[in-house]
Amino acid sequence: MIIGTAGHIDHGKTALVRALTGVETDRLPEEQRRGITIALGFAPLVLEGVGTVGMVDVPGHEGFVRTMLAGASGIDLALLVIDAAEGVRPQTREHLAILSLLGIRGGVVALTKADLVDEDLRAIAIDEVRGALAGSVLEGAPVLPVSALTGEGLDVLRAALAAACTAVPARGGEDPWRLPIDRVFSVAGAGTVVTGTGWSGVLRREVAVRILPGDRAARVRGLESHGARVDEIQAGHRVAVALAGIDREEVPVGATLVRADEPWETTQVLRADLILLSDAQRLGPRTRVRFHLGTQECGARVIAAGGEVIAGSTRAVRLVLDAPVLARGGDRFVLRGGSPFGTIGGGAVTDAIPLSRRARPWPAPDATPAMRLGWMLDESGAAGLDLTIVPLRLGVRPVQVERLVKELAKVTRVGDRLIRNERLEQLRQRLITRLERAHQENPLAPGLDRQEARQLLSVQPAIADEVIRRAERAQVIVIEGATLRLPGFSAGAEAGARSAKDDVMERLRSAGVEPPSLTELKAQWGNAVVALLKLLQKEGQVVQVGLEWWFAHEAVVTLLARLAAHVRPEVTYTPSELREALGITRKWLIPFLEWCDARGISRRSEAGRRFPSVPATP
Repeated sequence: MIIGTAGHIDHGKTALVRALTGVETDRLPEEQRRGITIALGFAPLVLEGVGTVGMVDVPGHEGFVRTMLAGASGIDLALLVIDAAEGVRPQTREHLAILSLLGIRGGVVALTKADLVDEDLRAIAIDEVRGALAGSVLEGAPVLPVSALTGEGLDVLRAALAAACTAVPARGGEDPWRLPIDRVFSVAGAGTVVTGTGWSGVLRREVAVRILPGDRAARVRGLESHGARVDEIQAGHRVAVALAGIDREEVPVGATLVRADEPWETTQVLRADLILLSDAQRLGPRTRVRFHLGTQECGARVIAAGGEVIAGSTRAVRLVLDAPVLARGGDRFVLRGGSPFGTIGGGAVTDAIPLSRRARPWPAPDATPAMRLGWMLDESGAAGLDLTIVPLRLGVRPVQVERLVKELAKVTRVGDRLIRNERLEQLRQRLITRLERAHQENPLAPGLDRQEARQLLSVQPAIADEVIRRAERAQVIVIEGATLRLPGFSAGAEAGARSAKDDVMERLRSAGVEPPSLTELKAQWGNAVVALLKLLQKEGQVVQVGLEWWFAHEAVVTLLARLAAHVRPEVTYTPSELREALGITRKWLIPFLEWCDARGISRRSEAGRRFPSVPATP
């Protein structure tokens, strides 16, 4: 569980964290000299009935809002800090807007420096704060006067934080692991160390990890949480990770640590539901903004179907980013820009890995995961939807994806892909059309080779195989070995093909044991003779003896008979002796002997060949 502070500069956030935890989170000399928080600070807080939770102290100065965003993006609860004397200030309102845009689930408001105001001013301040909270995620949250100096109200504040923590559901441990990195440094003996808040999943020592973007590989050497070494860390905890196999300079702040065995991908395009704040300027496709998600920040453009995004509205948009980011469906983001520069809106990612850089925004905002899964399936077309990355695209757990798939009608799962049945039917029709064309263009061929048919369908091999299986079950195609054909088709059945086949067969029979080469046959009948020879081979009328040599079946029977009459199993024969026995020259002898070697009829050695057993037929 992570609690993050929010509020205007000098309203006492750091002092309150120190009073609650005993930890000084202003760790940099510059912070201590200027008296303001510049970087994120962290401290453990022990709450009765809850245990140890992490506290993130974020800057309140306008110039450090980007740092505030990096810290606020990983928190479960907000501790909004407001000076009892100064009341609600500009950064209070911006931080409150950011908390709302990030979907923070609740929190507590601390009215600090309460010892410096009287009861009447306290009452006025509480009323003002409650008015400012109206319509926000902290509407109805406890507003508690406290003093970090005197300790007034701290116990009540701890109790309120504990009660708020118990109302927040735990993060999913079965989700993929993700750690947005907010600090990087080196420690003697430990090497490169990164810190952050685990957003989801579980991380263990010695596992392989990746740093994204950049896809740098490393190994988890050690884990530490709240000053204690641990072997495993779950989401919702602050953690320091010692990494092996990577230098400090290779890990930029703003990157994300993920497990190497999980299917994370970076992207420069996101689909999202965007909420533009009521006082923001309109956003057109050419408007430049700053995009913040976790510890990541980059420039972006917002593209919405139908034109500009108007203040106060929620629209389904496409975000085109200047740099790769790592995101997951459901992630909350913030946009900053405008004049004067400030927070203008934010929202939720609705598709973390669109298939195309020009992916259209979804048809409507606030769609359910089931609706978005259906849109993704339609968009995937004949390629099918890759289910391995759907949990990341949708932002749901793998078990939820399985439930959503079962609710879909008229779909088929092929391995890790999902495809609509109508798409399979379209592919089946394409296969039949391809076979019809193949039979027309090459009536001598027995059909299409299966591999060629898969390539012609231009889809994933597993989907192509499913199309072929369905077509065979429906009896609209016939599969013979590795060949596909249409029912009723017979290679060479046409009159012209039959005549050519008979002519080739007659040429081979008349040549006997010294047939013409394939080159010679092509010179007379063209390249189509290859299909004729394969057809004759399928009918058992010819035997392919070598790449260039096709013998009539009876010619091979003759050669085998001569061989059987001459050789003895225990004797080794040289090629010269075999040439005399078979009555053919080396031009045909060597291909025939190699054919015998390949079929185990002969056993070759340096001295020659032995023939343990000679069959009567090939």
